[in-house]
Amino acid sequence: MPQNVVWFKDVDKNDIDLVGGKGANLGELTKIGAPVPNGFIVTSQAYFDSVKNSGALDRIKGILYGLNTNDPVDLQRKAQACQKEIKNIELPKSLENEIESHYKKLGNGKQILVAVRSSATAEDLPNASFAGQQKTFLNVKGKEELKRAILDAWASLFEARAIFYRQDQKFDHFKVGIAIPVQIMVQSQTSGVMFTVDPITGNKNTAVIEAIWGLGELIVGGQATPDHFEVEKQNFTISVKSIAKQEKQLVKVEKGNKLVTIAKAHQKSQKLPDAKVLELAKIGKMLENHYFSPQDIEWAYTNGKIYLVQTRPITTLGKKKKEEETKMPENQIKNVILEGAPASPAIATGKVVIIHSPKELNKIKQGDVLVTEVTNPDFVPAMRRAVAIVTDKGGRTSHAAIVSRELGIACVVGTQDATKKLKDGQIVTVDGAKGLIYKGSIQTPGKNLNAQLTASKQATNHNTATKLYVNLAEVEKAVEIAAKNVDGVGLLRAEFMLAAIGTHPKKFIKDKKEDEFVNILSSKLSTFGKAFGKRPVIYRASDLKSSEYRHLKGGEAFEPNETNPMLGYRGAFRYLKDPDTFKLELRALKLARQNHKNLRLMIPFVRNPQELIAVKSMVEEQGLFQDKSFELLMMAELPTNVFRLQDFIDVGIDGISIGSNDLTMLILGTDRDNEEVASEFNEMDPAVLSAYEKIIKTCVQNKLDCSICGQAPSFFPELTEKLVKWGITSISVNPDKIDQTRQIIYEAEKKLVL
Repeated sequence: MPQNVVWFKDVDKNDIDLVGGKGANLGELTKIGAPVPNGFIVTSQAYFDSVKNSGALDRIKGILYGLNTNDPVDLQRKAQACQKEIKNIELPKSLENEIESHYKKLGNGKQILVAVRSSATAEDLPNASFAGQQKTFLNVKGKEELKRAILDAWASLFEARAIFYRQDQKFDHFKVGIAIPVQIMVQSQTSGVMFTVDPITGNKNTAVIEAIWGLGELIVGGQATPDHFEVEKQNFTISVKSIAKQEKQLVKVEKGNKLVTIAKAHQKSQKLPDAKVLELAKIGKMLENHYFSPQDIEWAYTNGKIYLVQTRPITTLGKKKKEEETKMPENQIKNVILEGAPASPAIATGKVVIIHSPKELNKIKQGDVLVTEVTNPDFVPAMRRAVAIVTDKGGRTSHAAIVSRELGIACVVGTQDATKKLKDGQIVTVDGAKGLIYKGSIQTPGKNLNAQLTASKQATNHNTATKLYVNLAEVEKAVEIAAKNVDGVGLLRAEFMLAAIGTHPKKFIKDKKEDEFVNILSSKLSTFGKAFGKRPVIYRASDLKSSEYRHLKGGEAFEPNETNPMLGYRGAFRYLKDPDTFKLELRALKLARQNHKNLRLMIPFVRNPQELIAVKSMVEEQGLFQDKSFELLMMAELPTNVFRLQDFIDVGIDGISIGSNDLTMLILGTDRDNEEVASEFNEMDPAVLSAYEKIIKTCVQNKLDCSICGQAPSFFPELTEKLVKWGITSISVNPDKIDQTRQIIYEAEKKLVL
């Protein structure tokens, strides 16, 4: 029977359904001995039971019926009505007693100050960024205050911004629960945020740390511009240090929290000593290694000690771009009118609209540059309409920065006086990679932005003999990307869909819920199949490594501990060792193909022809080959796939797709995710190019379709030209490279004809 209140030490990362993303991470951190202030969690079960048994759930369903989230007045009115229902709930006496008992034990019998946080059961996931949607209450004291804070935190699940975000992300309002971590309050001398990789460039060798005086709410909200440190993780040295002036800090006073003025002598002082910056970076690297993914960490510092109050996977990693993609020509430097901190690596031109209050957000139209002091989650609907964000305050870990990176729009923060220097209606260009704002519509190398847009539109009209496919993973993007000039999906990743499902397939089997898994996966596949009509959608069967599978709910019970998962239990070999799981995927694919014949199957990481023969036999057992339109493809991502390609082709397949990422790593003996050797990863190495050429030409000789679906063509236009010349039949790229690559293919084919 699920518990209503649990200690941090009693939960871990597998308990998201019970304690939410934040609660699960606090439990995991406690278990591994990280410096976390102790606490307990009022579970999501307590929330679900309370809203249901009180009748609030039914009343809220009625309130939200027919909601139009694009009508801000209606959204706000209904959100307030929902919150009122929850705040008026009478907690069951048994639950009140259980909360009070844990609170007393936490304070050793004393009424101590605690932080009451919100932990939604759909937040802090690799594919969702719910951070900031619910409320946190600091310096709560006594059982009555604690009870009120818990109800208020529950109610924040129905803030207007949270309702909007869930509806936009297609999360069911009534399936998302909320748990409440209650944690010993740290009276922060300094607080801040750390990204274990550079969130702007994606550089995995650099940790980014930002720090302010006082409690941390000001840094997340962007209300204070923080000190900025960059630490090289290979040798733990500080490579960048920028100290910001801070005039006010948030501190605990007699009743609640208060903004107080900092003494002038300390306003320009460094907030965190160098030694503690490096200590924090080392903790970050340890957590990154533990979670097998980059982390976004909130921390506090007091009395010489660092505390962690939250960690979550980074959901907004920027891709490192070539310098020429973001560099403005030298002759434009005279047009710089404002500088700030680079926060989201994109360049955009638009009309300035200055916002002084969230009530003015309806002024923002599609394509505007939103200029404001700071943003908060209420700004998100307007931010989606803007092409760029500029703020007076805030750092690279502020709300404005994180959301802009998630939306893929330009952002410059911490300009100090953008709302005063810029004028409403003024045309500016925002360079989010350099932190610069230029006057007017600025020319980038060879073209101005309007010319680039024109070229982009021209590219969408080109027809090419070489098919242009797209790499996809997110169900929510299917319809949007299908509307572009693409010939199909060259790589539909199973891994992202499995992560969204969240539970290990073997747990579905153990719980005798195989049909549930099949139906969920089939529904996701059908979304892609329907969106692309008759155009092919190539589904790459699951290729999660054991270290990644283990992070799914229940995964630790079914996954081995491998020293080198990349070369371990994965791909076709896994299907043979664990046929039951693979059969679930095949059943889902077959079910989806009843209405969407454009869905195809691709097998990854095939070590030898015998594995391919065995996999084909399993596919045949499921009856997929009975449909003459069904096609089976194989990834070529191992050196053996290059050397023995003819043997694999002779087994009988309908096409080959080059996986440039793994193929490059295995040819060069380097791991692109290992910061110690990542610099040696090079998809344009002569040995790698030779492998591409051999694969393509072998396919041409066998009159077999050949594609490439790794990252390389997205980043190296010169490679695309070579692939076309060698005779590749299709190229699959990331969504943001569609128009650019179509133009490159068009030009390359034109050269061949001439």
